[in-house]
Amino acid sequence: MKMAGRFLARLRNPNGSSMHWVAWVVLGVLLATMPWIIGASFGNTWLRILNFALLYVMLALGLNIVVGFAGLLDMGYIAFYAVGAYLWALLASPQFGLHWPLWAILPLGAAVAGLFGVLLGAPTLKLRGDYLAIVTLGFGEIIRIFLNNLNAPVNITNGPQGISAIDPVHFGSVSLARPIDLGFTTLPSLVAYYYLFLVAALLIIAIALRLESSRVGRAWAAIREDEVAAKACGINTRNVKLLAFAMGATFGGVAGGLFAGFQQFVSPESFGLLESVMVLCMVVLGGMGHIPGVILGALLLTLLPEFFRHIAAPLQQSLFGKVFVDPESLRMLLFGLALVLVMRYRPSGLWPSPQRRREIDDVLNTDAPADLPVNPT
Repeated sequence: MKMAGRFLARLRNPNGSSMHWVAWVVLGVLLATMPWIIGASFGNTWLRILNFALLYVMLALGLNIVVGFAGLLDMGYIAFYAVGAYLWALLASPQFGLHWPLWAILPLGAAVAGLFGVLLGAPTLKLRGDYLAIVTLGFGEIIRIFLNNLNAPVNITNGPQGISAIDPVHFGSVSLARPIDLGFTTLPSLVAYYYLFLVAALLIIAIALRLESSRVGRAWAAIREDEVAAKACGINTRNVKLLAFAMGATFGGVAGGLFAGFQQFVSPESFGLLESVMVLCMVVLGGMGHIPGVILGALLLTLLPEFFRHIAAPLQQSLFGKVFVDPESLRMLLFGLALVLVMRYRPSGLWPSPQRRREIDDVLNTDAPADLPVNPT
């Protein structure tokens, strides 16, 4: 972790030595060659998992604005993911006979998801803590149930059967669902999607970094620390909190649209409560409010469960000669155990911000107040 911190420090130091540029070059080469290395070493299955990891990075960064920057507990964040995915599905599929292009659907999906974020935030402005979590959880379930039942009397979402035959992401006549001939080589479909998701994730990271250091970001931090004090200092807490919900939802809408174009099928089952909990765990596990930590948490919680799934059966077979526990059940057991251990020994997250780490350490190291001395008189 310390090595990763030093590497990131070199990336952020524009006035440093030539090691700064070497670090950027190494990171760029690693990201550019990652799909080829993963595909050649582990096959298309893990390359597909890597693409989903980038989608979860976008989701975690969006939720981090609400939970990490503004301190607002959102348990229904996956609803904005569903809004973006279904908007793409309705506008680029045979469902309504529409086949809009990427440049029209993706911004519209971000805008509609942002509008839903405002609709969620408006009635919850005076709620905090557990009450806010319950309301947002209900909002997420309402969206899922709404999509699940919006097939009568007029069929819009096709109900629990979902929408299939969705148009893949395409640029003019070039479709990412098919291998792309570049002349000197052929770009596989999964690799093309990886580069698209990587560009989208890097743009979201850049926006999140800009927001963190902006005036709005400082207002979010003030509300997170003490909303009453922030309001007393002249911060319009109502507008700032609504902006947090809207910006976080916008990132979720973009990720949802890309998910629909990549999967070419959406159904309400993909947007359940477990998905919201998983994205929240990514933010908390990585380090709330710390963008590199959130990215790390998203990657780990996407890749680790699949790693546990793949090793569960072979490990039991080699140790006991047969499989005693279903790999899916054992995967969730090991995954839950890993979360418990991390929260026990790293309560501030795997890669927290220095300020967050100091706050947690102060809380954990504070001794209980001693008994008041007895008055001898």
